[in-house]
Amino acid sequence: MPTTEANGITLNYVLEGPDTGELVVLINGLADDLGTWDSQIPAIHKAGYKTLRYDNRGIGRSSKPPGSYTAVLLADDLRALIVVLKVEAFHLMGVSMGGMIAQSYALKYPNGPPSLPTNGPKLLSLSLCCTYAQPTTFCSRMFDLWADMARRMSVQDVMRDVTLWAFTVPFFRTRTDELQEVEEAMAKLDMPLDAYLAQLNVIQKFDTTSALDSLRAAEQTLGRLPPNRVLVLAGKVDILIPVMLSRELAEKIEGSQFVTVKGGHGCMWEFPNDFNKAYIGFLTEVGKESKT
Repeated sequence: MPTTEANGITLNYVLEGPDTGELVVLINGLADDLGTWDSQIPAIHKAGYKTLRYDNRGIGRSSKPPGSYTAVLLADDLRALIVVLKVEAFHLMGVSMGGMIAQSYALKYPNGPPSLPTNGPKLLSLSLCCTYAQPTTFCSRMFDLWADMARRMSVQDVMRDVTLWAFTVPFFRTRTDELQEVEEAMAKLDMPLDAYLAQLNVIQKFDTTSALDSLRAAEQTLGRLPPNRVLVLAGKVDILIPVMLSRELAEKIEGSQFVTVKGGHGCMWEFPNDFNKAYIGFLTEVGKESKT
């Protein structure tokens, strides 16, 4: 996998798929590397799209500089990466923490007004999966606990706990081989404590409620996208980032679509076919609208 210098750090990335297809950029969640999307990549490529995925700073083969990270900082990393790669237009999808980075990207680097040329890479659509506009007291308490657990136990122990929140009860009962694979991957997670806490700060401090309210008041969609080009997707039984928070996010974004799929916070792994069908269906509709 290639690496490149962007925004003062090294970013590890994979750019692959049909050369003639539109580009889909995928952003991982907390403590997840670019392998997050292994169950989505074949379906997205089969649908005719090219993909770019990468390790956020703090994970995988990307740099792990000290300091508390923010969603805006990680959005700046993405902007630098796509500029280095000379991307002209792309669809953006982020899951969990990645959905927060995606919001920050669209808010900081919006498309220009329709009457003027786009200033920089053009955002074709935005998908925000299993995420929120702010954590609220419930999530904040959980994240504070994760920080304490990471310091007193280990990052790997935190991820064992996250597994319980991410998958449904039937997954634990009937898909024992897959569960073992997940737990082995969590046990082998190579993420230093400082890097984990730096990424955790992103979801602890994230809050776009005022920015989204301003956009709604101005009758604009997020990132100045045309109507129906913003998707908010959630697992129907997500208890890690409760579904109501994703629904509230959708309500704050004028013209967005809200969709639920089977599963909880780990729906993209537990029920990849449902997740992929919903996302590719959205991309297909966006493509139809762009041709009319």
